[in-house]
Amino acid sequence: MPTKIASFLFSAALLSAAAVSAEPATPGPGLHHYYLVPRAVPPQTLKVDVCVYGGTPGGVGAAVQARRMGKTAALAVFRRHVGGMTSGGLTSMDLGRAKSIGGLAAEFLAKTPGALQTKLGGAFRPTQAEGVFRALLAEAEVPVFYEHRLAEVKKEGNRITALTFENGNTIEAKMFVDATYEGDLFARAGVKYHVGREDNSAYGETSNGFFLAEAHHFRFPVDPYRTPGDARSGLLPGITGGAIPARGTGDKLVQAYNFRMWAVPAADGLPWPKPAGYDRADFALLERYLTTVPAGFEWDFTYKHGPVKLNVGDCNNAGPFSTDYVGGSHAWPEADHETRERIFQAHVTYQQGLMWFLANDPAVPEKVRVFTQRFGLPKDEFTETAGWPHELYVREGRRMISDFVMTEHHCLRKAQVEDSVGLASYQMDSHNTSRRVVDGVVRAEGNVEVGTPGPYPVSYRAIVPREAECANLLVPVCLSSTHIAYGSIRMEPVFMLLGQSAATAAALAIDGGTSVQKVDYPALRSRLLADGQKLDWPLTSGAGKP
Repeated sequence: MPTKIASFLFSAALLSAAAVSAEPATPGPGLHHYYLVPRAVPPQTLKVDVCVYGGTPGGVGAAVQARRMGKTAALAVFRRHVGGMTSGGLTSMDLGRAKSIGGLAAEFLAKTPGALQTKLGGAFRPTQAEGVFRALLAEAEVPVFYEHRLAEVKKEGNRITALTFENGNTIEAKMFVDATYEGDLFARAGVKYHVGREDNSAYGETSNGFFLAEAHHFRFPVDPYRTPGDARSGLLPGITGGAIPARGTGDKLVQAYNFRMWAVPAADGLPWPKPAGYDRADFALLERYLTTVPAGFEWDFTYKHGPVKLNVGDCNNAGPFSTDYVGGSHAWPEADHETRERIFQAHVTYQQGLMWFLANDPAVPEKVRVFTQRFGLPKDEFTETAGWPHELYVREGRRMISDFVMTEHHCLRKAQVEDSVGLASYQMDSHNTSRRVVDGVVRAEGNVEVGTPGPYPVSYRAIVPREAECANLLVPVCLSSTHIAYGSIRMEPVFMLLGQSAATAAALAIDGGTSVQKVDYPALRSRLLADGQKLDWPLTSGAGKP
């Protein structure tokens, strides 16, 4: 538990240059995603033009842009950090076409050393990223309220009037931005949403729903049963039984989460820790995968093959049994704070246990053990959590359903968007969601990688809810899109540029005395272009190149 909880005084003075940001609490030992924060005595109320909830890059972009538009703003953050996954370990970020990134996102990349060379293995550090985010917030004089967890959304008709937090404090505002990875604000505000994968038939798609993996799959047949060849013995842990759905069938499953570890050479770092809840049985399937290889087979430790991808810097999942906790994330999007804490800690136990197993278990092939032992955790990153990332990679939470839904047809430029508020360009990408038994062998399920022909626009209507549901809320992160389209849009720089666009629209709605749905798009477009946003990318010969 934290040794000291900072108290936050809500007052107009916090909007002055002399009091830019409330500092987070001094942390105590352990990996605490959620813990009780003492109530403010007395509870305070702050009134601003724009209230942003969520410390993701989308939240930082929205709060900074609101101030640049001349509006008062506040950023409320669940935990102790800003920058979301970008400061939580995901520094080898997927940029897609780098030249399609504009506005504040491009400004962040330009100010972060090595950010445009991230494919070299994590060219900038998490602390560098958070330093840039904090500097942007400080320069814009945005007050940041750490450890403020949403408790209640107050509404009058179709407009939010205030957010009340677990510590009793309240922020009243004219406009609100939900910049969380989960969509917590809009869900409490009564906005319609979806969790999981739509059936392909819902929007006439081809890459949504149930999908046996064609990448990040098992590279040779692996028996799924506790006693090989005996289905009556039961399945190994981590495998789902039952009938196999037809390809494209919708469900409530979400792609697997993990922690984006920042690795360093073992001689310079901390050894892989053995978690208190370590259970060797959790890795029985991995043991079988590692030890029943065909003659002449060699592990190559590549991104798609695994069993781990380790390098100095940001380390992602690799293959069908790796750092992704497949099957462990499904309840997260709609869970309450206490349940998410249990899921968070289960992910810590799983991934730390995985690394301990790979580095130390005598059943693991020597080549794999030696390779894993070459790396460790950093001493100078994530210092409050002993080198382990403080942010769980929530790849997908709720997704809003508005009057306009981004689908694979927009990503593939087969359907047009006329009200662009930014460009996305990464491939349509989903990590695995489950492991299933097909013809007596285990198969990975859920991984999809479908390329896009070039950058494509994201619709303004996809970041605003239906007016009847909420007239003063914008959603730049959990925007209105299908699972497969979100797999392309869900990149950290895109969240940041959409956050900037959302705040621009919020300011224009305030000035025009109108709802966010009725903002004059030509005026919005003009201001976005003036602020360096990139809204169009003609799809001509060679248009997909950076």
